[in-house]
Amino acid sequence: MFLQQFINLQGETVQFSREQACRFAKEVATDFNPIHDAYSKRFCVPGDLLFAHMVAQHGLAAQLECSFAGMVSADVPLRSVQQDDQWLLKDAADKNYLILRQQGELVHDAAYIEALVKDYVRFSGQNFPHILQPLMQQHQVMINPQRPLVIYERMSLQFDRFGPSAPSLQLADCQLQVEGKRGLAILGFELIADGQYIGRGEKRMILSNLQPYNHEVMQQMVDFYNARKLQFADRLPASAKGEALCGI
Repeated sequence: MFLQQFINLQGETVQFSREQACRFAKEVATDFNPIHDAYSKRFCVPGDLLFAHMVAQHGLAAQLECSFAGMVSADVPLRSVQQDDQWLLKDAADKNYLILRQQGELVHDAAYIEALVKDYVRFSGQNFPHILQPLMQQHQVMINPQRPLVIYERMSLQFDRFGPSAPSLQLADCQLQVEGKRGLAILGFELIADGQYIGRGEKRMILSNLQPYNHEVMQQMVDFYNARKLQFADRLPASAKGEALCGI
C-alpha cells in the first residue's frame, strides 16, 4: 500500500519520522499547515496520517468514527490495542492518541481503502482556506493569526452499502457553531460511487481563541498559506505536480 513510504513498522509498533509526516501532509493531503513542517518547533504528525494507518491496519467499517486524543510527536513508537469494537493507538506509557470505532460490515480490500483514504485526506487538507475562511467570514469571527489553534477533534463515515468501486467525496453541508471565543466547525460530505450516493461523513474541528473578523488580516493569512503551497509545488518535478495539487 502507498502508506509504506510514510510509516516505520517495527514488530507491533509504528512510528513516523518528521520527514515522512511532512511529505504525507504536503504530497498526499495537500495540507500546508506549518505545524507539519519537518523542522517546525511545534511539529506534530498529521491526524489524517494516523487515521490512514489505522484504517489500513484494521479495515474500513460501514460505520466508522475516528477520535483524536492527543498530538503525536516524531519517532514515538505506537501500538494498536483492541477494546471491544474499537482500536486505541497508544504509546509505551499507555497514553492514548486515537480511538477508532467500527461497527457493521468490514472491508479489508487494500485498493478500495487506499482510494478512499487518498480522497478523504485530500478533502480534509482543504479545510483552510477553502472551507473555513468563508465560514469564519459568515460568522464574523477568525482564528488568532499570532497563534492559530484549530484542533482536529474527530471524523466519521457511514456507508449505506459498499460498491465495487471506491467512492469519492463531495462537499455537502458545512457549518460553524460559535460560542464566545470557541467554535465548532462541522464539515459534511457525501460518498459517491459510480454516480450514486452510497453514504456520508463529516469532519469536526474545534477553533479556539476566536476574535472579531478582520478582512485584511485574514487575507494575509490566506496569502501566506497559498504562497507556501506554490513554493512547494515549484520544487516538484513536472510529473508530480498534478497529484500534489489535486483538490486545490
